[in-house]
Amino acid sequence: MSNQESKPNNATPLPAVVEFRDVCKVWNAGTRGEFKALEHLNFCIDDLPGKGEFIAILGPSGCGKSTLLNLLAGFHEVFPPTSGEILVRGEPVQGPGIDRGMVFQKYSSFPHLTVLQNVAFGMRLNREKMGFSHAEILERSREWIKKVGLEAHEAKYPHQLSGGQQQRVALARTLVLKPKIILMDEPFSALDEPTRLEMQRMLMDLWLEVEATVLMVTHSIAEAVFLGDRVWLFSHAPGRIQKEFNDIPKADPALHPLVMQGRKEFQEVVEQVAAAFREIEKGKPVKG
Repeated sequence: MSNQESKPNNATPLPAVVEFRDVCKVWNAGTRGEFKALEHLNFCIDDLPGKGEFIAILGPSGCGKSTLLNLLAGFHEVFPPTSGEILVRGEPVQGPGIDRGMVFQKYSSFPHLTVLQNVAFGMRLNREKMGFSHAEILERSREWIKKVGLEAHEAKYPHQLSGGQQQRVALARTLVLKPKIILMDEPFSALDEPTRLEMQRMLMDLWLEVEATVLMVTHSIAEAVFLGDRVWLFSHAPGRIQKEFNDIPKADPALHPLVMQGRKEFQEVVEQVAAAFREIEKGKPVKG
């Protein structure tokens, strides 16, 4: 759906949520260890009012998927791009911002803070900018702790939680700020399969609530097809989008992921994505 289609004809189109314009990222430029992670990376994600869009990203190891997320997040260790431009809502990215939230593969809670303190951390850090009172921060933190099913654990420390519970804390800490862009770097890869499926289902519910644009890197093709409105396949480094799948069976939030993933139409798309992925891994050209 384009911006023009989602708005009346006489309305001003909203700027794209995210736009990459010919982005290139080179590590250790000019040295023997020079490595080009991204090259000619171009894409535009339109605004979908009242919904948001979920984009799942697959690709060979080392193809620049995480670099894309880190550049968009504006993290100083990676930002800026070597060349090209990154825009959010039509404005150049200058660095990190509360409009973009990140969930990492490794559990990223502060070990010396309780669940409640971890979830409240971002709001306390941005208290003046967001205009929250102390009472509002506590209320909102507890609301999101309940949404991720940890209301009985708010006084615990991260080392007292399971891996799945720690990722629930990370999700709550990110979503409590209600960012319009959520970046996820293999957030469920360290979890056992039952917990991973449970987290997929919960993420689907929470994403529909916050109506954000999500970019998620994963190595699971089934996960990408289950969660994604679109699936991007990256080429070998230097990474770029080599193929896009946008005819994805829509997941029914009422269905368990295993039920959805057992359907014929779902399995057919998974096989199509897997076949294209195998061709990319072999270095063969794949039609976009």
